[in-house]
Amino acid sequence: MSGPIGLHGGGEYLDGDEPFLDALLAAAARSAARRLADFDVTGHSIGAPATTIRIVVVPTAASRGLPDRAASTGIEAFERRAVTGGLAVRVDAARVVDAASAADDEIAVLIAAADLVHLPGGDPDLVPTILDGSQALAAIRRAWERGAVLAGASAGAMALAEWTWTPRGGMRGLGFVRGLAVVPHYDDIRRTTWQQTIDRLAPGGIGYLGLDERTGVMAETNGNQPRRWLVSGPGAAWWFPRGGGESLVAHSGEVLRLPN
Repeated sequence: MSGPIGLHGGGEYLDGDEPFLDALLAAAARSAARRLADFDVTGHSIGAPATTIRIVVVPTAASRGLPDRAASTGIEAFERRAVTGGLAVRVDAARVVDAASAADDEIAVLIAAADLVHLPGGDPDLVPTILDGSQALAAIRRAWERGAVLAGASAGAMALAEWTWTPRGGMRGLGFVRGLAVVPHYDDIRRTTWQQTIDRLAPGGIGYLGLDERTGVMAETNGNQPRRWLVSGPGAAWWFPRGGGESLVAHSGEVLRLPN
């Protein structure tokens, strides 16, 4: 079983992003509750009190810019929404910004214990490049396979998909979501020739998920069943199958059917 996964179109943590932040926190609360059940069965403590939702912000995509600012903005946003929702949270930054920090044991332990791992935006090439083969990525996968929420915004969401693109061309993503590439900030680029450009970069069989800013899709825990991607936010989510098939659009509260 793997945990919930969230993909977001950017503008994360800003005013108007409350619906998706709340969706992430609700999913993380369910992850924490499952962790509590595991605690009761095994009789072994694995860190902070199970009633506290453990959130880790990983600002890898902002490594060339201001990763500390990206992390602190995320911490403040999650803490603010938690207060509004009456939730107890502990929010930490996992400062994975280069090969050395991606190999850091203490950072890996912090990530692996999370109920929610969140990757904010930045440069789309950095997350796959820095995390590939690292202890940090192994820790993210351990947390997710244990049932934690894994979510990314903009470049963070792009990196979670099977394929992403950069100013220098396409590159393989981390592959947590198969069969698609994420097109963030879609409300800004939907009138451009973006699909023709990506078609030249992506391998066959890849469709495209366009996400408006402050809007995302969330899929719940995946056992043996296909994921159901629920839209949250003021914009829309758009699905474009490879090869020009029929496109789909869904708005907040609606379900978008995507490949597994």
